[in-house]
Amino acid sequence: MGCGCGGLMETSAAAVTITTSSEDVETQCKKLCVVLGSPIGRIEISGCETGVHGIHLQGDAVLQNGTMKSSVSCEVHEAPEEMAEPLKQCTAWLRAYFCEPWMTEKLPVPPFHHPLLEQASFTTEVLWTLLREVKFGEVVSYKQLADLAGNSKAARAVGGAMRSNPIPIIIPCHRVICSSGQTGNYTGGSHLKEWLLSHEKLLKEKLAY
Repeated sequence: MGCGCGGLMETSAAAVTITTSSEDVETQCKKLCVVLGSPIGRIEISGCETGVHGIHLQGDAVLQNGTMKSSVSCEVHEAPEEMAEPLKQCTAWLRAYFCEPWMTEKLPVPPFHHPLLEQASFTTEVLWTLLREVKFGEVVSYKQLADLAGNSKAARAVGGAMRSNPIPIIIPCHRVICSSGQTGNYTGGSHLKEWLLSHEKLLKEKLAY
């Protein structure tokens, strides 16, 4: 599934692909799309000068058993001058997540520009709470996250919020699991969720030594 942006232009080594800008009728944004090659496969980032609109994970480098087909770097080779600052920040953050995860605490979280994240709703509160409270290598249950967001009886609503998350990985819905310890569902597939959790667990253990 593409970003819906036209005029695809490939950069060297096909590490990053940038599309030319187009007018977004719904938000009146000048929208850009960045496509990254990552250890989990293709990642599509859309956004504008105001902020990131969304991140789409294809997970095409991860097999159904949670292993990787092959090692794929998350290196940015080029970025055109017209690339919006929020997209630069998002690209830098994602690269750090895969390659230098300790840097994610030092890098700025890119600004977001998605209507869901600007509403006064429980879903919005859940997503912002998740971003603030659940750090790299940590997990939380749906019920625990509901409690953190102010409504301990809303575990089911938390599940709905995770399905609606427009900024996966940065807003880490993969860190929300079942009370039983099972990983639970994930928009990108349970195998991708398991890979992300394993990635964080292994790197956190290495950093502890």
